[in-house]
Amino acid sequence: MKVKIWPDNPNPKQIAHAAEVLRADGVIVYPTDSVYAFGCSVRNPKAIERMRAIKGKDESVFSLVFDSLARVADYARVENPEFRVLKRHLPGPFTFLLTPLSRVPEKVLAKRKSIGMRIPSSAIARALVEELGCPMLTTSVRDDDETVEYTTDPELIHERYGRQVDMVIDGGLGATTPTTVVDLTGEEPVVLREGLGVFM
Repeated sequence: MKVKIWPDNPNPKQIAHAAEVLRADGVIVYPTDSVYAFGCSVRNPKAIERMRAIKGKDESVFSLVFDSLARVADYARVENPEFRVLKRHLPGPFTFLLTPLSRVPEKVLAKRKSIGMRIPSSAIARALVEELGCPMLTTSVRDDDETVEYTTDPELIHERYGRQVDMVIDGGLGATTPTTVVDLTGEEPVVLREGLGVFM
């Protein structure tokens, strides 16, 4: 199913419907402030396994999407230095690696000692998480060998993945550049990937 949701003013009923899909073992494709992404509830093991299967490999770049900074500290260790960095850059096209807390399921971590955290500037993404009531687990639709059209055009994304996911949210054309990835688990921030966000 493909659903059009206006990116600047998401319809609450459509957002509520998408959240219900996520609660019912659902996997969706949704717009972010960078490329389109797969998403599922972090509380749903069946959906997590489905998302791994869709990606077709041992996925190592799952991140958690939040609607606000207030919830990040429930899932990751955030001291004052990290908080200042997050507050300066979020919402925005960044993925920050943090040290996970016990609320992050082992199935998500897969023995990793860090987890990506995102608060996109996309109103659709943040409204989804707020309505869901817990973080979304997410990974970008794009792989390194993918053509740009299949990661930015919701019509083509639906054509390719519509049978594998429960919903594709059409929020307009996506960006072609992924997020900037910054590791905050050490003494100083380390930029691991230069992307759409400018780290300061």
